[in-house]
Amino acid sequence: MVWHMRCGYAMLSLVMWRILWGFVGGYWSRFSSFISTPLQAWRYAYQPLAQAPPAVGHNPLGAWSVLAMLSCLGLQAGSGLFSDDQISTNGPLTALVSNVWVELATQWHTGPGKWALFALVFLHLGSIYWYLRVRRIDLLRPMLTGDKILENRALDSKDNKASRLLAGVLLLFCALAVGALVRSGQL
Repeated sequence: MVWHMRCGYAMLSLVMWRILWGFVGGYWSRFSSFISTPLQAWRYAYQPLAQAPPAVGHNPLGAWSVLAMLSCLGLQAGSGLFSDDQISTNGPLTALVSNVWVELATQWHTGPGKWALFALVFLHLGSIYWYLRVRRIDLLRPMLTGDKILENRALDSKDNKASRLLAGVLLLFCALAVGALVRSGQL
């Protein structure tokens, strides 16, 4: 459970970082560059494959996938802070809330939250595979490298030493904030 909790703290730090980076990061990392309306996502999902233009960044469904994954991971890590297995391990913030909230957080963390996360990961991996096999679009390489081969020139994303330093500082800030949050419940 010690490693489970450490991984949860790391995940919460990363989710917080990604949310911040969605506002101050490079152009293609910013939420404003890729968030779509539900109607746009619906239209994208139901248009014939041949008509679906390749997206420079996230397509409308991918944008909603990002939001769903961040939300689910954030809820899962956050609820873990307030969960109690009633055997030997409780989250570091359980003493700060009522038993009703601890029970609700535990039920979410061990039930629907866990299964929603599994479903999103399965859907995410399935989508990557489907895009590779059916559409012949490799999504994995751009996810891992941050670079995508395009037919037409696109707006450059801010990727230089200063932006990487900012990313590192923000990640350190998020990790320190999570550490302070965890310690605040143990005082």
